[in-house]
Amino acid sequence: MKFDLEYLEKLANIVYENDLSEITLEDDERALCFKREKQQVVQAAAPVVMPTTVTSQVVSSPAQNSEEKVNSAKSHKGTPIIAPMVGTFYSAPSPDDAPFVKVGDNIAIGQVVCIIEAMKLMNEIEAEASGQITEICVKNGDSVEFGQVLMYVE
Repeated sequence: MKFDLEYLEKLANIVYENDLSEITLEDDERALCFKREKQQVVQAAAPVVMPTTVTSQVVSSPAQNSEEKVNSAKSHKGTPIIAPMVGTFYSAPSPDDAPFVKVGDNIAIGQVVCIIEAMKLMNEIEAEASGQITEICVKNGDSVEFGQVLMYVE
């Protein structure tokens, strides 16, 4: 079997034109194998991290009965600030900083009162009511659930 350049080019074209992955020729003296690696296109979406500001909402759970609501209103004064998502509660922007608010502080509507980390995103929680913080119901680093009361404003 003679392997000249024209012959090799023809074999390479046959592999390419017929979309073959390989072709092998051999005789008693020689062997020739053309292998074509097909390129695999793999696209991975890069995660997009965007800062978010979440406004807390007063949410009533359908699971609560009216007796629980009455008892809850009697034991706490003021408007609750509710967790709008599941995550980790942080009372300050970083461990070295002072907390956003503490009991006795006066706050305004739209003021950041805490951060809830959810899926590696830090979500600033803003007050929907103005007044004085009367109670903070969770500790720094605690896990919070959707609809859980974070603090009360009177």
